[in-house]
Amino acid sequence: MSAGTGVELDRLWVRFGEFVAVREASVKIGGGAFFSFLGPSGCGKTTILRTVSGFQDPSEGRVLIGNRDMAGIGPNRRPTALIFQNLALFPLMRVWENITFAMEVKGASKAERRKRADELLELIALTGQGDKFPSELSGGQRQRVAVARALCAEPDVLLLDEPLSALDLKLRQHMRTELRAIQQRVGITFIYITHDQGEALTMSDQVAVMREGVIEQVADGRTIYDDPATTFVASFVGENNCFTGRVARIAGGQALVETPCGMLPARISPTMPGELAKGDEAMVFIRPEVISVQAPKRGQQAGAGFDGVIEEEEFEGPNCHLFVRAPDDRQVKVSLVNRGHGERSAPGVKLRLSYEPTRAIALPKGKLAAD
Repeated sequence: MSAGTGVELDRLWVRFGEFVAVREASVKIGGGAFFSFLGPSGCGKTTILRTVSGFQDPSEGRVLIGNRDMAGIGPNRRPTALIFQNLALFPLMRVWENITFAMEVKGASKAERRKRADELLELIALTGQGDKFPSELSGGQRQRVAVARALCAEPDVLLLDEPLSALDLKLRQHMRTELRAIQQRVGITFIYITHDQGEALTMSDQVAVMREGVIEQVADGRTIYDDPATTFVASFVGENNCFTGRVARIAGGQALVETPCGMLPARISPTMPGELAKGDEAMVFIRPEVISVQAPKRGQQAGAGFDGVIEEEEFEGPNCHLFVRAPDDRQVKVSLVNRGHGERSAPGVKLRLSYEPTRAIALPKGKLAAD
């Protein structure tokens, strides 16, 4: 099996009549990487996957696999394998027959196929399960069989179109680990499509966040989360409290933004395209987990933050979420770690919400994920 084959999208456009599904997408995916396209439904990520696999032709631009232009090369001749959401396992074939179906089509003997099936069953931690039918396996096991069947075709690039979307939460979380482990063992390039941020951040070497056919940012998961390049990325990936205002001062890599909740200092994102200047409209993003709470004090309050009133509390076990009414009448979410034996936060109690400015991000005003 080939390893380390890279994929490049070079100024890729895909149009359906007047509708633009993908708009000038350019990205280089390193060989052997686990790369995810993340975005809401209809953002163009599945269209990109279909274009890489050959089921959709570009309107403009190129798809290169291993530095080879794929123009005019059909899906059956590309070094790719595609796993769909519904897996499409053959219900009347045994597991080992499902896995080696591509070998059967090519005329391989039963002994060759069985040997290869046993090797792949060991790879996906299903040794001894080859004689079962798909209906006798759990959802997670069927997912692994689908991966093994794709790997049996010996692709250079494995394409996965939201393969975990039908699983329940615990099984999805388990399969994240399984898929990442399989990818690291085989060492080939995985391109993964998902709208689930947890999947993308947990498994990927790099993530491309998409909106309306445009790639907004490409980076590793930590950078995407901690240093979003646009307001859409900041509001789509994870939870964020957003405050809009005007820049009052720029100094030392920070912006002081005048908002209805007061002056809010925040770090200027090093990844943003463009710069903030005094007088610009800006958005300050403060994640729920970076906010701390104290009882308010009389007089001038020191440090970054503002006062608010508790409206409700959600207890989630490891975390407790407070929903606080801010001075501008917005609801702010605060996530606190459960340290055990904490008192319940009663509605109507006044609090001071504080945060470290270096853990908040200031960006030029732009489109939010909810818009």
